[in-house]
Amino acid sequence: MQTLMDVATLKDRLAPAGKTDRRTVLLDVRWALGDPHGRRHYLAEHLPGAVFVDLATELAGPANPSRGRHPLPPLDRFQASARAWGIRSGDVVVAYDDSGNLAAARLWWMLRNSGLPEVYLLDGGLAAWREAGLGFESGERQAEPGDVVLTGGAMPVIDAWQAASWGRQGLLLDARAGERYRGEFEPVDPRAGHIPGAVSAPTTVNLGPDGRFLPAEKLREHFTGLGVRPDRPTAVYCGSGVTAAHEIAALEIAGFPAALYPGSFSEWSNVASNDVVTGAAPYADGTTAS
Repeated sequence: MQTLMDVATLKDRLAPAGKTDRRTVLLDVRWALGDPHGRRHYLAEHLPGAVFVDLATELAGPANPSRGRHPLPPLDRFQASARAWGIRSGDVVVAYDDSGNLAAARLWWMLRNSGLPEVYLLDGGLAAWREAGLGFESGERQAEPGDVVLTGGAMPVIDAWQAASWGRQGLLLDARAGERYRGEFEPVDPRAGHIPGAVSAPTTVNLGPDGRFLPAEKLREHFTGLGVRPDRPTAVYCGSGVTAAHEIAALEIAGFPAALYPGSFSEWSNVASNDVVTGAAPYADGTTAS
């Protein structure tokens, strides 16, 4: 299944005389940890026809220590949001942001998980569109309400109980920055370190300097070096389940399926009985994952 759409393809799909078999819905998911002004950035400049998606309120439920900082919203609420963005049954959806798709991948994963097969990330995002010399628009774009019906359960997930032993039976990847994995720095969660058995796999390594995903063969080489194999079940977590979706997109590009731990470290670290490991090794005794 294709994960990415390039700028040239999107431009052709959006052109008034473009030869497209289905309507394209373009969604702007401007969000970054520490920058709450995504809507302001969108209003100033966005791709023509793009509708703004608020990650904090539309792609997550209220923060809850027992479910994490960005728990997945109920399916009916997510469906209402998708319809408000204008998505109809049979539409092609393209999501983008201005941070290498680190935020847009959350929407990509949620829509794919909800049963939409044709959801893409705009490779390179807003920067790639600008680099191509294409135009922008400003202000709010209001979509005509859609009628899409979402189902859910199309993408694999694991919970905290499964995450606790995943490193012994498969491969658990930690998509956060290396210093957070090692416990050297923790800006938001109550404890620093990583889930026992997890292997450090910062999602930013999956991108080139231009903010585009690395070619599939390079991603395959990278993930194979971390221990990913077709016969080894892989799961991914991050701080709150946002950038882990980006890692899953990179794994898909490389040809590997992976499950998401939605609660991620923000859920795990709030439970006092859950062990947290610091340092560069997956386990506290210095051993590596199986």
